[in-house]
Amino acid sequence: MPVEKTERDVQTLVDQISRGEIKLPEIQRGYVWKPTQVAKLIESLYRGYPSGSLLCWRTLEEPATRDVAIGGEQAAPAVQPLFLLDGQQRLTSLHRVLSDHPDAQIVFNVETEAFQNQSAATAKDPRWIKVHEVVRSDAKLYRLISTTQAAVPALDPDLIGERLGRLAATRNRAFHMEILTEFPYEEIAQIFVRVNSGRPLKTSDLALATLSARWTGVLKKLEDEAAHWAQQHYQDLDVTFLTRALTGTVLGRGLSTWSHGRLVAASDEELENGWAAVQRGLRHLVPLLRENLKVGNSNLIPSHVALLPLIVLLGERPDTGLDGETANGIIYWFLLASIRNRYSGSTDTRLGQDIPAARGPEPVKQLLANLGVRGGHFEVTAQDLVGRTVGSPYFFLSFLVAKNAGAQDWWYATEISATAEAGQKLEYHHIHPQSTLKSHRNGYSKTEINDLANLAFISGKANRKISDRSPSDYFVDPKPPLLTESELAAHFVPYQESLRHADAYRDFLDARRVLLAQAMTGLLNRFRPTWMDETEVTSDPLAGCSVEFVLYQSSWDTGQVVVNAKKDESGWTGSFSFADLESAIQAADSGLDSDLEIAGVTVPVRVESDTVVIPIGPFLVSGTLDAWHKMLEREQVDAQPLSQCPVVAPQPWEGDPISFPVTSIE
Repeated sequence: MPVEKTERDVQTLVDQISRGEIKLPEIQRGYVWKPTQVAKLIESLYRGYPSGSLLCWRTLEEPATRDVAIGGEQAAPAVQPLFLLDGQQRLTSLHRVLSDHPDAQIVFNVETEAFQNQSAATAKDPRWIKVHEVVRSDAKLYRLISTTQAAVPALDPDLIGERLGRLAATRNRAFHMEILTEFPYEEIAQIFVRVNSGRPLKTSDLALATLSARWTGVLKKLEDEAAHWAQQHYQDLDVTFLTRALTGTVLGRGLSTWSHGRLVAASDEELENGWAAVQRGLRHLVPLLRENLKVGNSNLIPSHVALLPLIVLLGERPDTGLDGETANGIIYWFLLASIRNRYSGSTDTRLGQDIPAARGPEPVKQLLANLGVRGGHFEVTAQDLVGRTVGSPYFFLSFLVAKNAGAQDWWYATEISATAEAGQKLEYHHIHPQSTLKSHRNGYSKTEINDLANLAFISGKANRKISDRSPSDYFVDPKPPLLTESELAAHFVPYQESLRHADAYRDFLDARRVLLAQAMTGLLNRFRPTWMDETEVTSDPLAGCSVEFVLYQSSWDTGQVVVNAKKDESGWTGSFSFADLESAIQAADSGLDSDLEIAGVTVPVRVESDTVVIPIGPFLVSGTLDAWHKMLEREQVDAQPLSQCPVVAPQPWEGDPISFPVTSIE
């Protein structure tokens, strides 16, 4: 089948987009580039760097399309359009710059030849010139040169002219193009998948591309459904999540690199039935979580993957009433699956067990059996909460118990709400302020300071009013917020005066953990099915386990990460290069395994679908790519001076590691 090769300059390509002669097929993902990336593209064109080729498709078919993010509608094409398969981010960015899009206000420093997005500072500095004013087709370069030279007399007008002329010429830079012809949509989808498989494109993106080719209009269905749930504060049920849910329902397991191949073989009836089950399942599940469990916002949920088996269970069951015992059992499993980090690693394998269980004759019993809970009751202990922070699923439970106890905000006196807005928007507040604890002579660690037991859910305004005051002060301040014993009790905050001082901070943590653990156990027992054995007690396998990262960094060195881990009362300390961890995660973005040297031993960094697993001391630390990236960003914010980095002797871990979620690392 023929492949046409040609070249077209930037201005021609931008004009073709405006005229609707270059369109986006539905298989394309949305525009995601940030202004910094747009600035780098313009700089590459200015400096003559290679900027990649473009891949298009010409067809007599009329495939479903998606809008190009150019800030307006494309015209109806007068000629047969091309459908862009590779190069969307670049061409959309160029169109935005040449059309003066408000989100692509790129400026050029005529003195330093730097590029960046417009800011208040660059707007006041005459050395920064907006790229659009130079590359627009009717640009008056002589006027720009004169104006700039008058504002900055030290600059040579010939130098200004040469640089602005070179910038103006970027609209004439040519891109190499390959145009595929005579390929059917199914093959184009496969080509799209293969072109993108070596890039940071998630399996959900690949699955969506295949679904778009197999089922015209599926993207519109997903986007409409996502918009419906966003209006109800379940914004995490987005197109990516819905793609995963539909794929899981159709295939009976999670996403993997082979998912798109299996989706090609799915019949129209299977796709339609799967989508109907997803919609029906969500319309049963969300009200159950919102009304019975008080989960008013999806961003509280520790693992959205845990919703998938329940969507199948509720979406495919006969249209009969849901009895209270089954409803409670569903919530009970959801809570235990969250606590036990069911999907922190080997997600595809776990879903391959749980989705079939959800379709069985006794789905709740089988799901609990898959979780290792066949009877008894799950008891949360104070020890379970040691070392837990905002990334832990117990953070989710701490909100639920406070919400169910009628906890009120410490300023507005309204019940805490995950959907509140403006000044009442919910935040987590350090009861003992971080500033006091960090400098305290007792040497409280980062994990201790950010311990779950030191966090309370209050409004942003209350948080700001309290600021860094000690509880010994603001608990008894006669001015708002005056906190009574009952108001603190609803948040499970101990009232003893002796615990309000930083000297007694560890005693405060111990006391509050007891209160929270009792409340969490009570919440679980409320939903525990009556058929479960009363005598057997099930506990958290990660009780007493913790992992703390401390990054030591300088302006000239990416630094070292020191790991302090605890398992079964045994401590372990190791270190590794932060740059090497960044490189491993970057490789994982492209679906590539790699390795990392930790404590003198080279360990494998494995990529399983969108999950990354790294053996770190006593643990197999696992989580999604997004979770790993957030951890890297957080560590850089909290970095300590490299000069303070301790010397850590290599101490390889010799026992069998157990799974630990990256979200629980402090």
